[in-house]
Amino acid sequence: MSRTSKKQAAADRKARIEEMRRAERARERRNRVITITISTVIVAGLVGWGAYAINNANQKKEQKAAAAAKPISGEKTWDAKKLGRTHVTGTVDYPMNPPVGGNHNPVWMTCNGNVYNKALRNENAVHSLEHGAVWVTYNTKATAADIKTLAAKVTKTPYTLMSPDTTQSGTVMLTAWGHQLSVNTASDHRVEQFLTKYVQGPQTPEPGAACTGGLTS
Repeated sequence: MSRTSKKQAAADRKARIEEMRRAERARERRNRVITITISTVIVAGLVGWGAYAINNANQKKEQKAAAAAKPISGEKTWDAKKLGRTHVTGTVDYPMNPPVGGNHNPVWMTCNGNVYNKALRNENAVHSLEHGAVWVTYNTKATAADIKTLAAKVTKTPYTLMSPDTTQSGTVMLTAWGHQLSVNTASDHRVEQFLTKYVQGPQTPEPGAACTGGLTS
């Protein structure tokens, strides 16, 4: 091969190498653009989802607050400041039945969704109310179906307890500290309203206090 031919071949190889390098640089730029674009889309999606989740959580909080502020039809209330909270060992003469608060026994009834088949000692149940529990009671007018429905609600709801009370005036009564509601059937929509509003609700004198570890009979 002549010297001229060799020079031309070397120039061709150099040109091909340079072209390959340009093509590689172009691919790298395209890949960077694609990577940046995908990353931007992912970040934007995460930000959007985060904003949606925050807004959704805030909406739920606002809805719960609105529900808590809304009075329940037929609900009776007592001035919590006038309800005693002294621990006593004897019997307390409560002015309402079931009692909505007042002096009570030092030991609470376990109220972790417990369903009791016998009437409870008021002094122990009132201590459970102080911890933020809702006490569901029923008399002999309650049907077997209603009792079953109520028991199902209570067993899946921490900070609740349920027991019979043949001495109460209402068929079904729901009691929280300073609040009480009487209904005729378990299907009454106010039952769920009351539970939502008062299970560990704003009326609770001792929020966060245990509903486990108390009496169970």
